[in-house]
Amino acid sequence: MTLLVAEDLHKAFGPTPALVGAGLSIGAGEIVAIMGPSGSGKSTLLHCLAGILRPDRGTVRYQDVDLGSLSDGKRSELRRTEFGFVFQFGQLVPELTCLENVALPLRLAGLKRRDAESRAVEGLARLEVADVAGKRPGETSGGQGQRVAVARALVTSPKVIFADEPTGALDSLNGERVMTLFLGAVRASGTAVVLVTHEPRVAAYADREVVVRDGRSREVERAG
Repeated sequence: MTLLVAEDLHKAFGPTPALVGAGLSIGAGEIVAIMGPSGSGKSTLLHCLAGILRPDRGTVRYQDVDLGSLSDGKRSELRRTEFGFVFQFGQLVPELTCLENVALPLRLAGLKRRDAESRAVEGLARLEVADVAGKRPGETSGGQGQRVAVARALVTSPKVIFADEPTGALDSLNGERVMTLFLGAVRASGTAVVLVTHEPRVAAYADREVVVRDGRSREVERAG
């Protein structure tokens, strides 16, 4: 089943075009890597897919609903309930413990503290970082912090996770560990992933690859 479709996306920032007719489709439970050099438009494409940016032209449809037809409030609600996010530097709240960070999306959705933290504990254990639950992000390693960020993205059981360079700030060993646990968790839950990366070793984890260059996208054919 096709979950998310973008067609003929155009987006410019002032006189500078970022997307020039880019497109992408992703099925339920599918992992798609978006590759390309710095400045190619791949992060802009991800932000349009997630409803963070509105394209100047073209459409993004999620479960047959045109995101462009939704109000800002409705798109924000969609990002809270249906989408999850993992960024290069985690973007955890430094004043909160790791447990509180993972529980935060559930608390914002109205869940009671005890229930939210119970689910957060399960999420941290699944990513093998239960031991940092009481620590603040600044007290953890980069790899641990990124696994906490993944646990937070997964805690609401989203349909799609948007991951923008999730291992970009990590060494190869920690990056490998994060990707193994991350994709093991999403495959177990049936969550789709849109994965932006410039690293072929990270893109190799995906089911398909799409290359963005000069604002245009094309599917990559894999050998075999």
